[in-house]
Amino acid sequence: MTLALALTLTILRYGWMRLGGPLTLERRAQWLHEASCSVLASMGVRTRVRGTPPAGGLVVSNHLSYLDIVLYSAAMPCCFVAKSEIERWPYFGWAARVGGTLFLKRGSLASAERVAAEMSRRLSLPPPVLLFPEGTSSDGNAVLRFHNGLFEPAVRAAVPVTPAAVRYCLAGGGAERDLCWYGDEGFLPHLWKTLGARRFTAEVRFSTPRLYANRRAAALETHAEVEALRAAGAGDARR
Repeated sequence: MTLALALTLTILRYGWMRLGGPLTLERRAQWLHEASCSVLASMGVRTRVRGTPPAGGLVVSNHLSYLDIVLYSAAMPCCFVAKSEIERWPYFGWAARVGGTLFLKRGSLASAERVAAEMSRRLSLPPPVLLFPEGTSSDGNAVLRFHNGLFEPAVRAAVPVTPAAVRYCLAGGGAERDLCWYGDEGFLPHLWKTLGARRFTAEVRFSTPRLYANRRAAALETHAEVEALRAAGAGDARR
C-alpha cells in the first residue's frame, strides 16, 4: 500500500465514522489508531512495542519527532496534548484534530488552564491521555527536563501515570538524530527526508503505571524512568 492510498483510506474511514454516530473520544482515538497503523505500514516502518500499553490514565514520554504521535497512536488508542502549531501541518494537523488532540498554546496561561481542565475530564475516560512534558522535540541525545504543570490533573484525580519512551533505529547503524525533528528545520523538508529514509524501526517502551502525591515528584521520577527506558532500548540495539 502506498502512502497516498493509506492517507486516502484514513479520510474515507473518517467519513464512515461520522456516519456511525456521535464522535466520542473513544471512537476518535480508535480512528487515529487504525489510521496510524495504516500510515506506518505504507511507509515501511517496522514497529516494536515493549511493555504493556495502559488502557487509561496519563502517559508521559520523551519527544523526538511528529512521528511519535503516529507511533503511539499505532501502539494504542489514545489522545494527545500537543503544541498548537501542529494544527497547521498538512494532514497531521487534521488527523490530530479529528483524533481528539488537545492543542496547547505555548506561553499562554489561559491555554494551559483550559487544557488542564479538559485533561481532568478526559482522565476519567478509557483512552489514555499522552503528554510530552519536555515541551518540545529533541535530537535524542538527552531527555530534556519535564515541565510539571500538566501533571497536576493526574495527581488531583489520583489516576496512574505511565512513563514511556520512543526510539528510532535506522538500518545500517545510522544515527537516530537523522530522523529527529528539532531546532529550526522546516516541517515539509524534514518529512520529505524521512519518507526517503531507508527502512527503520520505531520502538516504544512502557514502564509501570504509578500514582504520585504531587506534580514535582511525578515529573522528576517519570523523567528518570524515561531515561532508563531509553538506555535499555539503546542496550538492546547494540546486542
